[in-house]
Amino acid sequence: MKAAIIVFPGTNREKDMAQALERATGRSPILVWHKETDLRQPDLIVLPGGFSYGDYLRCGAMAAHSPVMKEVIRLANRGTRILGVCNGFQMLVETRLLPGALLRNKSLKFHCRQVWLRCENENTDFTGSLKKGAVIRVPVAHGEGNYFADDATIKKLEDRNLIAFRYCNENGETTADSNPNGSRAHIAGVYNESKTILGMMPHPEDAVADWHANRSGFTLFQSIAKALG
Repeated sequence: MKAAIIVFPGTNREKDMAQALERATGRSPILVWHKETDLRQPDLIVLPGGFSYGDYLRCGAMAAHSPVMKEVIRLANRGTRILGVCNGFQMLVETRLLPGALLRNKSLKFHCRQVWLRCENENTDFTGSLKKGAVIRVPVAHGEGNYFADDATIKKLEDRNLIAFRYCNENGETTADSNPNGSRAHIAGVYNESKTILGMMPHPEDAVADWHANRSGFTLFQSIAKALG
């Protein structure tokens, strides 16, 4: 499997993501600077977390107009698998590759802690090694992770099984206390219509190694490696 990780000014999770992918695939992904436009036909494109362009204007808004993003959008529309995590998720909604918006956390504070996530759809290239309803534990680190969409969009996501993960407690229950940022319907991640693009706020790449004290995020990377070879 050939993976490309896009690096922007202010990105800070590209090495974590590269290590997670290499652990799962046995192959090092390429790191692509945002001014480049040749992604060399990857099987997977990753938009990693961080604070691209210092999070000025809106998170992900400036990165969405970087030169490389025209090629990302072109390949996404051709079916190339895209994974956007945290700041990468924000870029995906800014480019309209995914629906909705990511607003300030309800508390108006930055949250950096472990959360529980419930898998809502096992039939994708990103979650094939999980079961629907499976609960994993991964960290979040964001100030603008409050997923918002209008009622019609939320219904569409529900009806078409496009919600990837919901925030929950360790028993898989969606409670007010288990929602770290106030996201509508406890949404932590969503797919596009064809389920070839996944955007999520939590960081599975930081729950893959022994020193993370938790390896449940590794299941996502195993799923990707299995699906894309």
